[in-house]
Amino acid sequence: MLSMDKGMLPKAYTEKFTMSQYSAPPLSGPLVVNTFVKTLGKTPAQLYDAFDMKASNAASIGQVHKASKDGKQLAVKIQYPGVANSVKSDLRIVKPFAVRIVGMNEVDMDKYFEEIETKLLEETDYKLELRRSVELSELCAHIPNLVFPRYYANMSSDRIITMDWLQGKHLKEFLETNPTQDVRNRIGQALWDFYQFQMHKLRKVHADPHPGNFLLREDGTVGIFDFGCVKEIPEDFYVNYFLLTNQEVLKDEQRRREIYTNLEMIHPSDSEKEIEFFSGLFQKMISLLTLPFTVDRFDFGDEAYFTEIYAYMDYLYNLKEVRDSKVARGSRHSLYVNRTYFGLYSILSDLKADIKTGW
Repeated sequence: MLSMDKGMLPKAYTEKFTMSQYSAPPLSGPLVVNTFVKTLGKTPAQLYDAFDMKASNAASIGQVHKASKDGKQLAVKIQYPGVANSVKSDLRIVKPFAVRIVGMNEVDMDKYFEEIETKLLEETDYKLELRRSVELSELCAHIPNLVFPRYYANMSSDRIITMDWLQGKHLKEFLETNPTQDVRNRIGQALWDFYQFQMHKLRKVHADPHPGNFLLREDGTVGIFDFGCVKEIPEDFYVNYFLLTNQEVLKDEQRRREIYTNLEMIHPSDSEKEIEFFSGLFQKMISLLTLPFTVDRFDFGDEAYFTEIYAYMDYLYNLKEVRDSKVARGSRHSLYVNRTYFGLYSILSDLKADIKTGW
């Protein structure tokens, strides 16, 4: 999340956090071989025709090596040892800082930390990721300009995933090639359609849309991989969440309050004064964030739009009433859905993509 930030951190900090997407320090060769022997009973040399012991990319919980088998170029994702065991202890370390920054009591934060812990543990389950990767790739294969790798279960385990090697560049490298506006738009449209289809048709979504998980190509196509973080969306949450994009519904104050209550944005314990105050803040915030959903076409290259969003977020953060409120506002499900759209908006903004947003 911090690696995709556009306003909270100095640019130099954001660039350092960006390294966590695909250029973290890699595992040593002996540890790589040991992982293969322990989980697949064979060394890389026994499994593949060729295997590059030097990692091509290294991210937050694993690294990728290039290999080949029967003439096919392969990407082999290897999980770092001890990652799954460290999730709980890492969250215990982070929690006091998060509680202090957000200003909520620990009990109210528990529902969010439970959601985060569940998702992080799922990301360490490579067998689950393999199943989801195959399923979602097949379901989304019809969307124009998307490219998915093929996955190989016979060369995968609970800590290794073998898939086709996809060609392309990560976002920053891709933008340095000065792609045409048409290519930017095609890639942006493909990503928007990918997320809208998952959200509205599948009710499950690739919830880790940072640039390290996409490979952009000069022909306007985009390679998508890493389905380790998938958010399954409950129907009642989905209905209420997307009612927020309906301007006519939100004009009805009673209906609006009901939706806010269903989404845990306002609480039965709130006073009338608090309900009016927070409803007003949410109304402005929602009208800004849902703007792309309310028009047929949207230009994510409009810097004024994102400047207004960050200015309003800064305004909210500094409001005394907001800082003094100790109530957790928002369903646990909103955490990863909001994260998904935050990441998508960030990438579309960097692409300066002008796309059809009607659905």
